[in-house]
Amino acid sequence: MEQVTVRVPASTSNLGPGYDCLGVALRLHNSVTLVRGNAPRCSHPRIVSDAAERFFKQTRRRAFSFSCSIVERIPRCRGLGSSATVRLGILLALNQLSGKPLDRLTVFRLCAELEGHPDNAAPATFGGFTVTRSDGFPAVMFRRLSKPSLLGANVQRFDVSPRLYFVLLVPDLEIQTSKARGILPSKIPRVAAVENCANACAVTAAFASRDYEKMRGTFSDNLHQPFRAKLIQFLPRVIAAAERAGALGAFLSGSGSAIAAVTLEVPEKIATAMTRAAAAPARTIIAHADNRGAQVLPVRNQQSAIHH
Repeated sequence: MEQVTVRVPASTSNLGPGYDCLGVALRLHNSVTLVRGNAPRCSHPRIVSDAAERFFKQTRRRAFSFSCSIVERIPRCRGLGSSATVRLGILLALNQLSGKPLDRLTVFRLCAELEGHPDNAAPATFGGFTVTRSDGFPAVMFRRLSKPSLLGANVQRFDVSPRLYFVLLVPDLEIQTSKARGILPSKIPRVAAVENCANACAVTAAFASRDYEKMRGTFSDNLHQPFRAKLIQFLPRVIAAAERAGALGAFLSGSGSAIAAVTLEVPEKIATAMTRAAAAPARTIIAHADNRGAQVLPVRNQQSAIHH
């Protein structure tokens, strides 16, 4: 096989209290196409060349040249896992072109390591609702390691019912993940940490049991959202507006600037309420969860792509 296209879903991560641990894949996709050929490797963007270098190092295979093209439908720098889709797409495409020397769990771990956190890489890889853990997480969270290893990360996943809607408010405002992480404190009070643990457990139990009504009131957070609200000042009022309009809850998607609401009903009403509350340039997207995760497309279904 000399050409391959991989379709990778967007993801909303953290889900409020599940910082760097929880995520959901969404039916909004980027597509990455690789063609094995004589394109010089130095011509690729760094996000592509770094993923390729990591793949060849892990597999101990001789590196080969390739051209890369990407169809982007996921907004960049909005906390919807756009960078994870590119990294994962490159890794899976190279794995396919190389005869699949790596299993999917290993590919996920490489993507998580490149990302520096696993909460977008997991749902993008496996689909559905994912819970990720690793012994390296505390060091990653508080930036004590310059090159954290996530090769021991493990994932549990659960299908998400199509009854559940995810309403995304996507502002024009771009947020760099490094900046959003840089403002976080290294310590929080014990009471706040206990509350976060309880809420994250409640969110996980509701997704695992599909008793989604039990999620109501469980998305509040003390680890990151209060501090990131300094970058997205309309965050608290958008969350409040979504909940008043009928959402089970709402939260900052990843590091932002997108804000996600979860609901079983009236998604259009919630989208309108969120837009009004933001009072800033933004668009809304209503999506279901993607339970399949990243897919290598059959050749007959491969789409034309925009060359990078």
